[in-house]
Amino acid sequence: MFKKAYDPENQPKAWFFLLPSLVIIVLFSIYPLFRSLAMSFQKGSLINQQFAGIENYQRVLSDPVFIKALRNTALFAFTVVPISLLLSLGIAWVIFEKVKHKTFFETIFFMPYVTSTIAIGIVFRYFFNGSYGLINYLLNFLGFESINWLDNVSMSMTTLIIFGVWTSLAFNIIILLAGLRNIDEEHYKIARMFGADAWEIFSRITFPQLIPTITFLLTVNIIGAFKVYTQVYALFGGQPGIAKSATTAVFYIYDKFHIAGRPGIAMAATVILFLVILLITFIQNKLLKKVGRRG
Repeated sequence: MFKKAYDPENQPKAWFFLLPSLVIIVLFSIYPLFRSLAMSFQKGSLINQQFAGIENYQRVLSDPVFIKALRNTALFAFTVVPISLLLSLGIAWVIFEKVKHKTFFETIFFMPYVTSTIAIGIVFRYFFNGSYGLINYLLNFLGFESINWLDNVSMSMTTLIIFGVWTSLAFNIIILLAGLRNIDEEHYKIARMFGADAWEIFSRITFPQLIPTITFLLTVNIIGAFKVYTQVYALFGGQPGIAKSATTAVFYIYDKFHIAGRPGIAMAATVILFLVILLITFIQNKLLKKVGRRG
């Protein structure tokens, strides 16, 4: 008799070990997704829902508050992501090339990532305070007038963007430093042997090698930026800015679900936001693939 060859793929025992994880994924990820989709076609309270067709979608898309929330979210995402990524790349490069005690600085930059956003938001509320904030103190010291960062409709998004850039730096820097370490040191030795300067080394060796890492960070940051909520809540004390000037899409969903008690409207907005993120991520990946082929 011929003994059956061992096949490491699709082993029944493997599914047995994966079963607990699959149950958790289905229960807490897949089921809520389909439940949200079903609720978006219903109206009424959570305990008394009735089928409403596409009425919720019509109301959401015709709501000027939701349109404003989408605009604010897009402004936040397309401003914070490139600025934070460029700053992170510059800081990571300086740490990697110029700093001796890299581990110490990595720990310092990683601390904000593991710190509660609410706690950081409280500190930033002090920094941005119009009367006694540190930022206005520095502006006055340099001869500039104070700025009403938190209680000015025209400044709410600017303040949120500054806060968003700062909170994004830690994760980006750590990931970019990991990417820099994966570059073969021989590339740099050969480049220096042939007289390449720092910019040539960065533009022709470092940056091309970091393209996969940057692609990953762009995707993660864009998705995270479109789901911004905690920063808004923390920075403006549980409100979306003065006169709701910093309302974002997720804050709109929170307000409709928990404050207004209209889960159908909230879930319709959730589905629309999901489709927007999916579309933008798809376009971004297509563009990055084209750039990668040209490179």
